[in-house]
Amino acid sequence: MIPRDILKKIRLIELRTTRLVSETLAGQYHSVFKGQGMNFDEVREYQPGDEVRFIDWNVTARMNHPFVKKFVEERELTVILVVDLSGSGLFGSVAQSKRELAAELASVLAFSAIRNNDKVGLILFTDIVEKYIPPRKGRRHVLRVIREILFYEPRQRGTNLNGALEFLGHVVSRRAIVVILSDFLGQTSPGHSEVARPRGRMGV
Repeated sequence: MIPRDILKKIRLIELRTTRLVSETLAGQYHSVFKGQGMNFDEVREYQPGDEVRFIDWNVTARMNHPFVKKFVEERELTVILVVDLSGSGLFGSVAQSKRELAAELASVLAFSAIRNNDKVGLILFTDIVEKYIPPRKGRRHVLRVIREILFYEPRQRGTNLNGALEFLGHVVSRRAIVVILSDFLGQTSPGHSEVARPRGRMGV
């Protein structure tokens, strides 16, 4: 059973971040993290302003009237949070450690994701990959992600982001949005091409 003080801390982060997600970031997540493509939805009559390239010539010929294809965005995404738990994360301001800040940022992203019916996964790393939580949907899953970021006790103290990204390339089988939460102390921040290299399905 999870101790009451831990539940209280997780709940406080949830309350703070869900309010921010609802009031401030409601439309921004969807516009920043776009879907993977467009799927055909239906055919409808042509209207002034429609693009000619979407005209369905077969239906137009049969009906003797212009019709266009309508597409909808393929929305479902997978968001992977890659969180650095190295020793430097224990430091920060008097009010908040870097690790607590990472948990709040992760919470905003995770609740935004599930609000848009997207999946969220988590990789915690130091010198090694400490823990991997496969992508899933739902509030309970997000609360678990927050709990692990806040209270997981790492076995190592160093940091190896490239190792974490290499691991990610082996466990993610579809295109994913990768969010790295790290102070990048003791390592070089990878460029976009380095992150995308493992399978060519990841974006930052």
